[in-house]
Amino acid sequence: MIDTTERLVSYLESCKRANGPVVCAIDTEADSLHRYKESLCLVQFAIRDDSVLIDPLAIEDLSPMIRFLRDAEIWMHGADYDMTMFKREFGEVPEVIYDTQIGARLLGSRRFGLGNLVQDYFGVELSKSSQKADWGKRPLSEKMIEYALNDVDYLLEMGDMIVAKLKELGRYDWFLESCEAARLKVLERDDSKDDAWRVQGAGKLDRRGLAWLRALWHWRDKEAESWDRPSFMVATNRQLVEWSTDLASGRKVSLPRHYRPDRVKRFRGVVEATKALPEDSWPERPTGKRRRRDRDFDRRVDELIRSRDAAAKDLDIEGSLIASRAVLESLAAGEGEPQDFLLKWQVGCLGVGV
Repeated sequence: MIDTTERLVSYLESCKRANGPVVCAIDTEADSLHRYKESLCLVQFAIRDDSVLIDPLAIEDLSPMIRFLRDAEIWMHGADYDMTMFKREFGEVPEVIYDTQIGARLLGSRRFGLGNLVQDYFGVELSKSSQKADWGKRPLSEKMIEYALNDVDYLLEMGDMIVAKLKELGRYDWFLESCEAARLKVLERDDSKDDAWRVQGAGKLDRRGLAWLRALWHWRDKEAESWDRPSFMVATNRQLVEWSTDLASGRKVSLPRHYRPDRVKRFRGVVEATKALPEDSWPERPTGKRRRRDRDFDRRVDELIRSRDAAAKDLDIEGSLIASRAVLESLAAGEGEPQDFLLKWQVGCLGVGV
């Protein structure tokens, strides 16, 4: 465990190569299952012949690591979460990130979790015992250390095997384009939305129901913050939607029996305040783009789906990798050109004009 800036600088210096960029593997662990505000708790780092744990909770200055990674070629698995963590914590994402999950899917893997791939490529079954561990606690147990290092110990060799097969099949450029697109997606994503309360299931609520949902979401958020626990431990999104539906219909809500009296009191206070809201302060329902759906539209969608599925079958990959149904419907509706929705390799596989 590297737990000081001095040790971090010394270790990273020893990793540098005389010629070419350093190739390394990175993973991260956070405490999102245990705290209100998620914190970066651990960085797993591996080069070809070594792997270490870097402790962000102990190291005062992580900037040497960030500078080091700017010039490195980094392998991750399911990189969206880790890139998002880097963006939030450090305000940037390393420039070269390769994702073994993307590569495996382009080779046709349908089971592409890290454990699945390590089993397929190395015949090793990884332990899941620390999957929901509290990574903010110190010291880490031996099981947690083993679990954490397993997340990077296989990535570089697996990456070599994936790249070799991608090149053999002529899909390596697809991989590079897909990895860069995933990185740009994280950089361009707006993580400061004002309507975070519009959780899954909100779309079925009318304006009155949305007013309840907004109020209950903010109540839950305050409860979670004061308790320093994740919001789902107060109430799940599904519960919020169900309660909002009931309240909008004039039905009473039965709260969990384990709620303390003070939490119940605050809930009732929110209910009374929301009842008094005038209708003009209720949230508006999102107005999506209205599409004219007719036989011609359905025919065009069906043709695009058949073309996609035929290409996916020939390549032995999932059709959604080439284009989702939502994208195909946008194309069928003439809402843009193929290159507006798809990567170059996807356009080529779909066989539509650019």
